[in-house]
Amino acid sequence: MPYESDDEGSEYGLSEKQFKRLSEFIYSQCGIMMPPSKKTMLTARIQKRLRVLGLRSFAEYVDWVLDPGSSDDELINFIDIVTTNKTDFFREPSHFEYLVQNVLPELIRVEGAGVRRPLTIWSAGCSTGEEPYTLAMVLQEFAERSPGINFTAQILATDISTRVLSKAQNAVYEMEKVQTIPLAMKRKYLLKSKDPMKKLVRFTPELRGMVRFRRLNFMDHDFGLREKMDVVFCRNVVIYFDRPTQEKLVNKFCRYMLPGAYLFMGHSETLNNLRVPVVQVAPTIYRLPK
Repeated sequence: MPYESDDEGSEYGLSEKQFKRLSEFIYSQCGIMMPPSKKTMLTARIQKRLRVLGLRSFAEYVDWVLDPGSSDDELINFIDIVTTNKTDFFREPSHFEYLVQNVLPELIRVEGAGVRRPLTIWSAGCSTGEEPYTLAMVLQEFAERSPGINFTAQILATDISTRVLSKAQNAVYEMEKVQTIPLAMKRKYLLKSKDPMKKLVRFTPELRGMVRFRRLNFMDHDFGLREKMDVVFCRNVVIYFDRPTQEKLVNKFCRYMLPGAYLFMGHSETLNNLRVPVVQVAPTIYRLPK
């Protein structure tokens, strides 16, 4: 039964018209581009929601999500299913080496960050928590290797998806997921499940206490952050946005960065030719001038 050209939709898949409506909505709400190549992926993910909700047709679901009078609950679920959340512990390890060897000593020496006041780090687009917990381990190790100073840090972790934030706050991971964490850190910061049949670990309360999570949509005009940041990690996030949106977003980040703060981008991302106030200090690492 053909359905690709059926603008009324069916129980089998999204019509071209429905996909266009949803892709325009996703761009307006999240800034994320949804090219035609993503139609099959989006159809499959919505199909799962149809089964959960007991709906028969894609048309019914699309009308529900796009109805301004509908509850925000399903809108949040819809955003959850369309956002990509792939991440690993110690992903792009050279960034953490640069943070420890260059950024932290500089911010301590010049700004007193971490000594006279807590160092503030923002994991923007934190997904299921691998990045902020990696940062927590790195900062804790740095503090222990820095005798004579009482180094403290606070980590803010944000994401648009309530689903991944819930997993991140729980801080429970499968054993195979933590294989990239060095053995000494695993022994220090991870607790095994009391049930030996479950191959699960959880971060210690002390490490979990270093991170606070909150939902944040990059398309919001005001992020509502109370403090300004010494360091921002926003890696492998802006790649999903078009260049004008990337430029707007980086400028927003800069509003919440202290003079001299650092911005870490993903290795597949570049700020070249964007009108942004940061300057590059290393590959994919930028700094806001004082």
